[in-house]
Parts: sequence; structure tokens; C-alpha cells
Amino acid sequence: MSDRYATFANSAPGRAVVKRLGLPAPPRLRRYKAGEKLGPVLLDAAPGGRLREPVSEILKGVEEQAEKYSALIFDATGISDSTGLHTLYDFFHPHARSLHASGRVIVLGTPPEACETPREATAQRAIEGLTRSIGKEFGRGTTAQLVYVTPGAENAIESTVRFLLSGKSAYVSGQVIRIGPAAAVNPPADWDRPLDGKVALVTGAARGIGAAIARVLARDGAHVVALDVPAAGDALAAVANDIRGTSYQLDLTAEGAPDRLADHIGGRHGRIDIVVHNAGITRDKTIGRMDADRWDSVLDVNLSSQERINDVLLERSLIPDGGRLIGVASIAGIAGNRGQTNYATSKAGVIGLVQSMAPVLAERGITINAVAPGFIETRMTAKLPVMIREAGRRMNSMSQGGLPVDVAETIAWFASPASGGITGNVVRVCGQSLLGA
Repeated sequence: MSDRYATFANSAPGRAVVKRLGLPAPPRLRRYKAGEKLGPVLLDAAPGGRLREPVSEILKGVEEQAEKYSALIFDATGISDSTGLHTLYDFFHPHARSLHASGRVIVLGTPPEACETPREATAQRAIEGLTRSIGKEFGRGTTAQLVYVTPGAENAIESTVRFLLSGKSAYVSGQVIRIGPAAAVNPPADWDRPLDGKVALVTGAARGIGAAIARVLARDGAHVVALDVPAAGDALAAVANDIRGTSYQLDLTAEGAPDRLADHIGGRHGRIDIVVHNAGITRDKTIGRMDADRWDSVLDVNLSSQERINDVLLERSLIPDGGRLIGVASIAGIAGNRGQTNYATSKAGVIGLVQSMAPVLAERGITINAVAPGFIETRMTAKLPVMIREAGRRMNSMSQGGLPVDVAETIAWFASPASGGITGNVVRVCGQSLLGA
């Protein structure tokens, strides 16, 4: 469903009305297009920062001096106490108006838990307030992120820096991302097709966000096994044919479903490099009016089926070293939502699954992460009452809803072979929603 207000607000007469009345002004977001080129980037560092050189290598060939910039990057890893936070002011104060529309701001820090002293940990935690505020202040489609890089993980940052600078991160803002040391960092031969030779499973792939995930992973080189329930067979086949993947019809909650899926994967492909748990349902009612079937069905599809599938795929060693498990949570799992106690519980459980399994899977060289979408323009959100729909669209720093491709691009970043240092992360794709911020 199109956002008519955003279309009007970006028209010549609409801009005048919006400005005069002080209404939300949704910017035109810079999204990824094949062959996109990065404009000038301004990079600086606090004294003693350890990431300026690795970032400079990533930016080699990108213009560094200009009146206007596509991105501002600051290495704050050298800040060791609260007095050092003034270096952030010294960098951002004179350059706050020097970003192009849809600019990118990245601050690199050290995880507080990895700091050597309490004062250093205090100062590094303080940076989160800066980046979240910049995401709300700079406007015009600007995104701002804090990337904590554990000492020893300096060689594992490239996929994240590339993602956050690109149009692929258009609807990701105000996030805190943690990168740890990776046993092996495997930069792709072609950054435009980082998933060449990989096999990916996407559940709930027949339409909406799932179809977008399948298309983006295929664009990046993966062979995609698109899975959905038999009732969605025609739509599923259309998606699979469009991306030259394969379709597999299966009700994930059916008895024996995980074993049948494992048999299919093992027999046809021998392994599965990327598993995206996207399948999900809603059965909304307040808990006082909710029957047990609504509760059980949502928890089973959205959470328990993921656990069962993971268990079988891991037991049969079908997910190899370097494998990627990726869940689709929701901002409802972070902030809660009236009338969705079952859904919010299931999505908070997905977050719990990521956090609890990350250290276990790290021993096998497998990462696990999740995206938490906010308001995304889908057939489901199009059915919301108009006032709720408009509130969902406007209550974020971008003043608009996201697109399914925004979720898909974030998942593709997690899936990259160069993202081996990223595990246990839950990244919101919500335009920096004001809910649960």
C-alpha cells in the first residue's frame, strides 16, 4: 500500500504545507541500487584510536575532502574517560550541517564490558546517547549507528562498515552493533555477490518480507530454498521461479516437519549455509479475551518451530562451520504491544534464542542474529485501522514506514561470509522508532 501522505509531503505544494503547519516531513530515503558509488567520507579519531587505519583501508579510493559529505565516521576507541568525550563534540559540532541528505554517521567504540577500567567503560557507554540523539537530530534521512568493536576484531569490521555506509541500511538507525573476533574472516571475491556458492533457506517466503528476503539473498548469489505452507504453493512457486531457486511446501508445525525438512536439505543440497526463520503469524486479542488456541498457534509457529528446526539441522550437522542462523523478531518483542501478548512473547523469545544460543554456536563457527522490524509496509499493515497505521508510519526518525527490502538487506548483511564477527546481535529495522527506543 502506498504512503499517500509521504508522496504529498515530497511534492512542491506539499512541502510548503508541511513546513507551514509543522507536520512530519518524510524524506526520500537513499536505498541501494546496483553500482552505487559512495561520495566523500570524513574520517577522524580520538587520540589513541585503534580503528582509523582499518577503516581507511576500507575507504581506499573514496574522496576525503569536500564541503559536503555522504558520511561522517569517528573512531572513539581512544576515549578512556569522560573528559575524552569532548572529542566527539569537536568532531560533530562543526560538521553537523555538512552531510548530504540520507547521510550516514558511524561512531566506532569499544564494548564497555571489554574496557580495561571502569572510567573507560563509563565513557564508552556514554557514546550510545550521542548516536541515538544524532539519529533524531540530523534528519533528512540520515542514519546514525554505534559499532562496538572488541579488541582483536579489527579485521572483522568491513562488512558492517560497507553495509552501514550503503543504501542497504536506509531504514536502520539508532542501533548499537557489536563485533567480536572472528575465527576466519572471508572477504568475498565480489562484494556485489558475497553469497556466491551458498545455499539459503527462507521460511515464510511466499510473499511480503519473506519474498523480499529470498530475492535479496538470490541477488547476492545464494541458491535459495523458499519454504512456505502448502496453501501458499502458487505464490511460493512464483517467487522461487523468479529468483531461480527451489520451493518446498511444508507446514513447520506439523508432526515430523523438522525431520522432513532436514531430509530434503540433506538429499538435495547436502548442507544449508544460511537459515532465515521468517515464518510468522498473528492472532491478535487482549490476553483476557484470547483463547488458548490463539496463544499456542502463535508461539508454536513464531518460536517453538524455530527451536525444533535448529535442533535437527544442528544434530545432523547440516549447518557447516561458517553457517548463519538469522531470526525475524519484532519491535513488539522489545516494547510490547496491546492486543499482541502472544505475538510479543514469541518475538521476545526469538531475541532470547539469539542471545542464549550465540555462545553455544560460536564453538561450531556458526553465528546467530536477528532483525527486529518496526512498521513495514506489507499487506498486514495495510489492513490496520487508518489512525494506527499512520501512527506507526510517523512515530520514527524517518517519519515513514519501512519496506520489506529494508529487512531483507539487513539479513543479507548478517548472512555475509565476511560477517563472522557478528553474533548475538538484534538489530532493529524501524527507522529509529520512538517505541522501545
